[in-house]
Amino acid sequence: MQLPHFSAADVERHLTPEVAIGALSEALERGFDPEQDPPRRFVSLEQGGDLIMMPSELGGHVAVKLVTVGGTPRVQGLVVLFDSATLAPAALMDGIAMTNIRTSAVSALAVRALARPDAARLLIFGRGPQAAAHEAAVRAIRPIAHVDVVGRDAAGAPELVAAADVICCCTTSPVPVFDGSLVRDDAVVVAIGAHDADARETDDALARRATVVVESRQSALRECGDVICAIESGALAADELVPLAALVRGEVTVPAGPRLFKSSGMSWEDAVMAGALARLAG
Repeated sequence: MQLPHFSAADVERHLTPEVAIGALSEALERGFDPEQDPPRRFVSLEQGGDLIMMPSELGGHVAVKLVTVGGTPRVQGLVVLFDSATLAPAALMDGIAMTNIRTSAVSALAVRALARPDAARLLIFGRGPQAAAHEAAVRAIRPIAHVDVVGRDAAGAPELVAAADVICCCTTSPVPVFDGSLVRDDAVVVAIGAHDADARETDDALARRATVVVESRQSALRECGDVICAIESGALAADELVPLAALVRGEVTVPAGPRLFKSSGMSWEDAVMAGALARLAG
């Protein structure tokens, strides 16, 4: 059987930021609970590197993202889509393009709920594909008029941090990339780069001041150093974490002060994107 294959260009053409944000929002509004999503599995490979497996079932589809880390290029992958009713394979999709769009769309969904409607100044730490994807996604939901894109060691960062309405951290840094005390009280920070329990892009100064939003409490407490390290230091309490689903559904009121969205990236997000792509391009 010849399965349909959706390339990176197909993913980018069909899953615009607006489409991706809308699909994720709809899944949460319909009652999907990210706490029930299966955890990702890491397998160490004999020749070095890792295989990451991320399965989830949602919206009539089963999606499994398979990603290798440590090869050439460093990150490679695909998404395998199955039909929930027949359990038959339905499509293969470029996994890296899918990751770029779904990660930035989840961030934008959080920013849409947390940032001022007139937020116009965006600061991005990092210069890779996720930086570009986040700029496009945030532009889709806020009237961004000025964008600063800097490396994680940028000399001018303190001034930029203090001026920004939205700050996106898209780096591989294992340590905080800016001083959280500089973040304005009405600003939103998104952190997506750190995925280990002992690595973090944001500091205790921000965690102590901010309302912290996560995709899932379980996932954050298992994988997110920005959350785990802040809890261990006493800057944050686990029961203070706000689930993104509750925020999107209007079940919580966010108090005044900075807002931090820490994203770990979850399998259900790939399932939503894969299902949307299959419907749009089928």
